Amino acid sequence: MKKLATLLIITATLLAALDLSALPSCADTFDQVLQRWTKSRKFVDEDGANLEVKVTYYSSEFIEALVQKEAKDNLWTQQEADDYKYKFLSGLKLDELIPIQIEFINNGPTMFLGPFDIMVKLRIAGKTYKPTDYDRRFNFKFQGKKEGLIFFPRFDEKTGKDLLKGVKNVSLEFVSAISPILEGKTISFIWDIDRDDPQALYRGKAADKLETERLLKRLEKLRKDKAEEEAKLASINGEISTIQARLDELAKQ
Repeated sequence: MKKLATLLIITATLLAALDLSALPSCADTFDQVLQRWTKSRKFVDEDGANLEVKVTYYSSEFIEALVQKEAKDNLWTQQEADDYKYKFLSGLKLDELIPIQIEFINNGPTMFLGPFDIMVKLRIAGKTYKPTDYDRRFNFKFQGKKEGLIFFPRFDEKTGKDLLKGVKNVSLEFVSAISPILEGKTISFIWDIDRDDPQALYRGKAADKLETERLLKRLEKLRKDKAEEEAKLASINGEISTIQARLDELAKQ
């Protein structure tokens, strides 16, 4: 958990350093992509106190555009770009989770968001899901600006089914308790994701390294499951032998 929390902070710091709201004019393509996947709403009460909420869905299009922009701005070689992409995707855990960047600009009463995982949920195909992890800085009270990443499950915990398969849109929803400025109203942001293809990111050398890691983890899990099942089978076989031995004894009496 500490390792993932560190990755969350590092990833959020990288994004903050990009200053996404003030990109140069040469990055028109990235600006367009950013606009497609970033939503924002501002709320103002009668006394002038205000709260702005910005959220960015980490679609494959957005991530690829972000990686390409970094590579271009830093004049990276293909190897350097692949290394950056590998580290970036590893930090996001995109093959397991759905990452969303959240930014609050609070010019009003102090916000108390902890525990943050009860303040926000992701609605997919009519069902809501709690975060599996998030930047723990959201748990502390604050005024002014605070931003970080939050992660939701990509697969059903019981069936392993891809939650986004065949889904046209998802909705991020905040409870009204995040701020008195909302006056009891909930906030929601909707993204059209029917054309988003996360698998498009998993190509090239960076993708090969990620797939290797994923397969090794999967193999480790399967071996563990096999050992557990074999232990169960051995226990059952032992009980069968005990019962059969007792039945044989009874039959001889």
